[in-house]
Amino acid sequence: MSTTSTARHAGGPGRDTDPDGHDARGGRLDRIVRSPLGWMLTGLVGVGLVSGLTATGPGPVPVLGAAAAVAVYWLVMRRVARRSTPETARRGAGREALLGGATGLGFVLVSASLITAFGGYSFSWAGHGFMAVVWSAVMVQAGTAVTEELLFRGLALQALEQLWGSRAAIVVTGLFFGIAHLGTPGASAWSALAIASEAGVMLGAAFLWRRSIWFVAGLHFAWNTTEQLLGIPVSGHPSEGLFTVDAHGSAALTGGGFGLEAALVPVVIGVLLAVRMSVLARRGGRLLPRRSARHTQAG
Repeated sequence: MSTTSTARHAGGPGRDTDPDGHDARGGRLDRIVRSPLGWMLTGLVGVGLVSGLTATGPGPVPVLGAAAAVAVYWLVMRRVARRSTPETARRGAGREALLGGATGLGFVLVSASLITAFGGYSFSWAGHGFMAVVWSAVMVQAGTAVTEELLFRGLALQALEQLWGSRAAIVVTGLFFGIAHLGTPGASAWSALAIASEAGVMLGAAFLWRRSIWFVAGLHFAWNTTEQLLGIPVSGHPSEGLFTVDAHGSAALTGGGFGLEAALVPVVIGVLLAVRMSVLARRGGRLLPRRSARHTQAG
């Protein structure tokens, strides 16, 4: 038996061990998993699986699924990424959610009002049961808002931010947010670009400004819920709301079958909000430049 093989048999360092005798393969795997891309992918699988199983469930199932998704997110961040999660802190969560909700509500109401003033929308009372409609909208949209924000802003944006800096992370996650909506009814290249601009980029800027999942989830929730209750299609999905809406004029004004999110008015408003939030994030020192991101990753 050779000297090398004898050393391996005796437990000495070999090809798959480091100088201290530890398993180098496990060390490499550990570093990969704990890298930004590693914990991002781990979290995307975990939160995505919970969302897929609960998003369309009856009654409070989507909300329970959102709570489970938060727990999975916390576990991935603490155990895999080995970082704290101030973005999901309970302290101040209600305030952040209400502030985000007010922002989302105002965004949709102003956009819908302007489109109506330009002759694009007319509304009539649908006559559905008030409580049943509101309950269904709140349950579904709360689950959607929380899980999507955990996926896109909590995981993807923060991981890419560590690699490339805040500005690049906003752009990339915004584009992916738009692409993710290409599979919805009535989607087109324009609707994907509109979603990327007014929602993906704006929500990314909102997260960097507040550094709170609750703020962006509140914004997202109020946005979708208000659209649904007004009877406007939500990202192409028909809404059974408190009202029915009739669209008049060009798709550029009304968004066509995709809904308000593919109209020009909310795109302009969303971009303006994104710019303002980015400025506030920069002034607050909450943007991570690319050089700092590389240094953070190297450390």
